[in-house]
Amino acid sequence: MIKKIVSMTLNGRKVEEAVEPRTLLVHFLREKMSLTGAHIGCETSHCGACTVDIDGQSVKSCTHLAVQCDGSEIKTVEGLANAGVLHAVQEGFYKEHGLQCGFCTPGMLMRAYRFLQDNPDPTEEEVRVGMSGNLCRCTGYQNIVKAVLHAARVLQQDKVAA
Repeated sequence: MIKKIVSMTLNGRKVEEAVEPRTLLVHFLREKMSLTGAHIGCETSHCGACTVDIDGQSVKSCTHLAVQCDGSEIKTVEGLANAGVLHAVQEGFYKEHGLQCGFCTPGMLMRAYRFLQDNPDPTEEEVRVGMSGNLCRCTGYQNIVKAVLHAARVLQQDKVAA
């Protein structure tokens, strides 16, 4: 099969790789880039375990082709922490016990990251709606909602302090 060269910014780093046109983004990230945070869950975009951020949008990478990302800026869960310091959403999930088995967590973190970029001061109901495209089989969601609200408060305090 003929491969296509794709160039993108991945977690702040320029990358260029040859990929088969049919390669799903989640497979590109996991197999070519060794970024295994995006999990393969349902492969139908229902669960959200594979969620990444592409050009400022939450995208389920199991139904997105790598070639569609040519020229894009992509952030994965591996790109959230900065110089060993947890991002506010990671801190929120840790402090508010927003995970149990952890399978959905990378997708939840990435969805929470984008959601809080778009809605920095959400209500509990807005968090529930904003996170509704990502499924968890363990937590019952209450601590996930608390984690996102915690992250929103931290990000707001950081903004005021800056």
